[in-house]
Amino acid sequence: MSGDSPLFGPEEVGFAPTGGAGAEEADPELSPDPDLPGPYPVGRWSMGFRDFLRQRPRILLIGELTGFKRARANAYFELRDTMGAVPCSIWNSDLDKLDLDPAALGEGVKVVVGGGPDFYPGGPHASPSFSFRATHMRLAGEGDLLAQLARLRRTLESEGLFEPQKLLGRPRLPKRIGVVTARNSAACADLLAGLERRGWRGTIVWADAPVQDRRASRAIGSALRGLAASDVEVAVVCRGGGSLADLWAFCDESLCRTVALLRLPVVAAVGHESDRTLIDDVAAVSCSTPTHAAEALVPLDVAAERTRVARDARLAARAGRHAILTRGRRLGELAGAPQRTLRAERSRLHQLLREVRASAGRGVIRRGSLAATHALVVSRKGTQAAGATVERARLRGLEQAVRAHDPQRTLERGYARVESAQGEPVTSAAAARRAGRFDVRFADDAVGVRADETEES
Repeated sequence: MSGDSPLFGPEEVGFAPTGGAGAEEADPELSPDPDLPGPYPVGRWSMGFRDFLRQRPRILLIGELTGFKRARANAYFELRDTMGAVPCSIWNSDLDKLDLDPAALGEGVKVVVGGGPDFYPGGPHASPSFSFRATHMRLAGEGDLLAQLARLRRTLESEGLFEPQKLLGRPRLPKRIGVVTARNSAACADLLAGLERRGWRGTIVWADAPVQDRRASRAIGSALRGLAASDVEVAVVCRGGGSLADLWAFCDESLCRTVALLRLPVVAAVGHESDRTLIDDVAAVSCSTPTHAAEALVPLDVAAERTRVARDARLAARAGRHAILTRGRRLGELAGAPQRTLRAERSRLHQLLREVRASAGRGVIRRGSLAATHALVVSRKGTQAAGATVERARLRGLEQAVRAHDPQRTLERGYARVESAQGEPVTSAAAARRAGRFDVRFADDAVGVRADETEES
């Protein structure tokens, strides 16, 4: 290459401006500077540029592997060190021949790559791109960044700085959220979209800060301290994905110590799912994406909860009206219950009174009947008693009469009775003579008497 001529003049791109096979003639009238050759068709120039790069000598590069990914035909990655970076690509067929462990090709791994510069000219629907076309790659040990990151992580963990933030309480529905990010970034848009989908209607306090250069960690720490001194309830630090070198500001020791000692809960949303920086370890919550951070900041789906609350309020109002009507109806029924009970009791008492009266009437009648019966019985008994008295008087008279005619009583009055040995009365002297012997009975005993044979004169 010469400093006195265009870098890729007609000779170097392989075609002449006029004449020659396959050459295309340039139109001098289209040139804005008559001193410059051309203009030449860009496609032909880019292909010449590609050929020029492919002719450069093959060399070895050493750096840290970042952003490794495999596509259908190629694998793409970058080589980085503290001075710069180079985009690289390698055919999958060449990579497979190397027999490298895919797990070993992680972020920050130091590798040695052999190859040369290459250029894809692009086309009507494809963008041109430059890359270092690698044909060989080998591991050169763990990357410095990963080793440094591991040391810092062990140091902070041994000092117990991973725990303080996780012990802080976070509001379930914060009203003010502090956001530390690069304004108008994709991560910022993702965070806002996530909060919008959650239906959150609070206030965001922006704390703009660079998220990639050398000043980033200091600016982020200062922004977080400012938010901690304000009235925000929780802060989020968000950034999109990138290589470990791109995210190195979030592995800064000073920033991590600042976050760990803040009394303000900090949500880290740096990089993608596979990225793990130190701020993820010391923060209260580590989120894989800004969208995930929005869900962590507002755990409730406010829109869904608002809809649910409105639905529950309608149901509660409906249930309240129904309850009031039901209970009012029931109270009305209960209010009339005493009257119904009184009427029922009064009716029952009246019925009992009628039964008592009827029973009393029946009792009076029955007792009257019994009294009449008793009276009749008594009367009959009186009659019988009167009859018995008369009878007794009669019997007494008869008794007296009998007693008056009782021979014993006659004997007791001093009379004596003459009777034969057989007890037959001897009623005449003649009978006494004929008997010869007879007994004279007195009241207490009998005396035997012999009759004298002298006849009566």
